[in-house]
Amino acid sequence: MLSDIIDLRAFYASTLGRLAERSIAMALSSVWASLPNERLVGLGYTLPWLERFGGDAERVFAFMPALQGAVNWPAGGPSATALVFDEELPLFDSSIDRILLVHALEHAENPRETLMEIWRVLAPGGRLVIVVPNRRGVWARFEHTPFGTGRPFSRTQLNNLLRDTNFTPGSWADALHFPPSRRRWMMRLHALLERTGRRLWPIFAGVIVVEAQKRLYQGVPVAARASRRVFVPVLSPQGATRAVREDART
Repeated sequence: MLSDIIDLRAFYASTLGRLAERSIAMALSSVWASLPNERLVGLGYTLPWLERFGGDAERVFAFMPALQGAVNWPAGGPSATALVFDEELPLFDSSIDRILLVHALEHAENPRETLMEIWRVLAPGGRLVIVVPNRRGVWARFEHTPFGTGRPFSRTQLNNLLRDTNFTPGSWADALHFPPSRRRWMMRLHALLERTGRRLWPIFAGVIVVEAQKRLYQGVPVAARASRRVFVPVLSPQGATRAVREDART
C-alpha cells in the first residue's frame, strides 16, 4: 500500500505525526554535515525537514513521486515542488549537492534503479541521506502511520544496496523508539520512551537513517534504458482523438 499526499499531510498534522517529525529531525541532525550554499533536493515527502535543514541552501526543491501526488510548497513564495518519476529525475548530471529521501525508497518499484538515478544527478562527493522504515521495528507493523506501508529495510540490506549502487555509507542513526500509539497517555511518555529506547533497544527503532557519499573511483557499466513511464493528463478524455478521426473519415 502506498501513502498518498493526503494521508501524509494528515499524519504530520496530527499529534503523533508531529512527535515522529521531531524524532526524525533529531536523528537527521546527527548525520547532517554542513554544506553551505548547497543545492538540496528532497525526494518523497520531505517538506517538514526541508524547512528545518534547507535554510542555508542556495536552492531547495521538493520532488514528489507521481503515484504519491504533490502539493504546492512553500506556501509563501514561488513553488519549488515538482511531480517526478524516481527513476527519471528532471535534473542534469552532477547538478545536486545533497538529496534527502523520506517516504520514497520503500515505495520505489526498483530501489536499485532509483539509487542509480540519484547517483547520476549528485555532484562529485555529493551526499545522500535516507530515512526508511526498520523491518525489525514496531512502526513497520502498523498501517495507521506512513511507516507501516511499503518495503521496510534492515541495516544490512540498506548497506548492501548502497554499496551496489556506488555509494559509500557513512554515518548511521535511528529514530522512533516510542510505540506508534494514538493514546494520549502514551504520547505524553514519548520523550522518556525515546531516550530509553535509543539507549536500550536501538535495534527496534521505527526508522533507520543513513548518510552516504557518491563514490567515483569504481566504474559502473550503464545500459541504455527506455522509459517505462508516460504522463497522461488526468483531464484529457481517453480515446477522444481516435473518435474524432473516425468521424472525419465517415
